[in-house]
Amino acid sequence: MTDLAARARDLDAQHSATDRRSAFRIPEGVIYLDGNSLGALSVEAERTAADVVARQWGEQLIRAWNESDWWGAPERVGDRIGSLVGAAPGQVVVTDSTSVNLFKTIVAASRMRPGRSTVLTDPDSFPTDVYIARSACDLLGLTLELVPTPEAPARIAELGESLALAAYSQVDYRTGEQWDLPALTRAAHAVGALVCWDLCHSAGAMPVGLDEGGADLAVGCGYKYLSGGPGAPAFIYVRREHLAAFDNPLSGWQGHANPFGMSTDYAPAASITRARVGTAPLLSLLTLEGALTAYDGLSIEDVRARSLSLTGLFIEALDALGVELPLATPRDGARRGSQVSLRHPEAYAVVQALIARGVIGDFREVDIVRLGFSPLYLSHADVVAAAEHVAAVLDGREYERDEFRARSTVT
Repeated sequence: MTDLAARARDLDAQHSATDRRSAFRIPEGVIYLDGNSLGALSVEAERTAADVVARQWGEQLIRAWNESDWWGAPERVGDRIGSLVGAAPGQVVVTDSTSVNLFKTIVAASRMRPGRSTVLTDPDSFPTDVYIARSACDLLGLTLELVPTPEAPARIAELGESLALAAYSQVDYRTGEQWDLPALTRAAHAVGALVCWDLCHSAGAMPVGLDEGGADLAVGCGYKYLSGGPGAPAFIYVRREHLAAFDNPLSGWQGHANPFGMSTDYAPAASITRARVGTAPLLSLLTLEGALTAYDGLSIEDVRARSLSLTGLFIEALDALGVELPLATPRDGARRGSQVSLRHPEAYAVVQALIARGVIGDFREVDIVRLGFSPLYLSHADVVAAAEHVAAVLDGREYERDEFRARSTVT
């Protein structure tokens, strides 16, 4: 392991410009490999949350809607996220949850493509994507087809003008495989259909290129790589050319063109504001804004380079240590998100044994040891140490201990 340790030191020096470890509160003795599920607390997020409670709410009271521009926060923070996902200003707003935003996009897309009967999504999407898609299609009288991402372009061509929307994730939440959504988008556009990109497992860790890739719509969450905190609000993207036609099915007052006119007749705002519904959870929203300052001065391309270096070294270390578990994640960096997933029949117990050693990852059914690499606060030394812990858990068969097999509610 001496060679790996030396390589880790060299790579940490090489990528020092993207090291934001000091901007986060990582408990001592912990290697945190679950930032793809809940990002670590940042120093600025903590400071912002305290300021929002004590000064803005505590002293400004209701005046904070104007004095601290609470009202403009959804669009302001949306533009900040837009800069990370390749969206020009005015096309992203932070609002609601990913599930609610996905429902909006499916209904709006069907209204933008009247007469078309089918929606496609991946059966291996995060389950809420499938549930929401099915619920929306049932309400609209549409047919939902579950088609794996690699097969989607061919099925899109077969469906032709009957396809209204293809809704797919950029990165598989279980395996970490990155999909070619621009190519899928071109296939959908060739038959006149729309595409919604789910960015939950890519936003903040890698370039997305919404504008460049031709995405029509997109959704994503704020609490994973973006580190906005548990329950942080999600975001929705509507391509500028579609804004006028985007018919939000949840016509709440904050999406109104004149919300304080208090009219009983709904008139949508002309801007991305029309995707808003009700009052934003300001404590969470502004905490997310604070967390995003960790990206100040960084390019998302450099963040991606660090991510690939971290995941690549981890895989290299596993190989060097003789860990023979099957990789669910592609070895090819161009096809890999910012995680490495391993398969093991006792995956849940393996994860619990790692957590007991201070290496925090998570488990996904049925056999996935899922390890997420948040580039801003992980070092190459961390990932080599994590690989050593994986090898020790397997070599010592620590996963066979009864306490590691007992399932908790949240896995």
